[in-house]
Amino acid sequence: MDRDKRKIDAFLPVRVVEFQILLSLAAGERHGYGIIRDAEARGDNKVPDVGTLYRALARMTEQGLITGVDRGKVADAGDDERRIYYKLTSLGLKVARAEAARLAALTRAAQLGGLLSEVLS
Repeated sequence: MDRDKRKIDAFLPVRVVEFQILLSLAAGERHGYGIIRDAEARGDNKVPDVGTLYRALARMTEQGLITGVDRGKVADAGDDERRIYYKLTSLGLKVARAEAARLAALTRAAQLGGLLSEVLS
């Protein structure tokens, strides 16, 4: 278990674009443009541009945080069969949860330190 925690901690802190991807994929499989639309719908201040997004997707795939899903012939009506859909791996989910907990702890500290209003709790 300790080895797992060290492996997960090695990914922290997660880059903003990578956390946006992890957040989007936590809700289910998405293709690149779907991840961008999801970030916009969440009201993220820094929605990644296409180049940044696809570099991050390649890096995260290589690291084993996400994996591509070949949907091929089962693509939804009107969907482009060439699109690559991505999903979280179990490691990716663990890293996403660890990063969310890290950010929550920082937010609590900022509230206690008077930097954020109590409305955020």
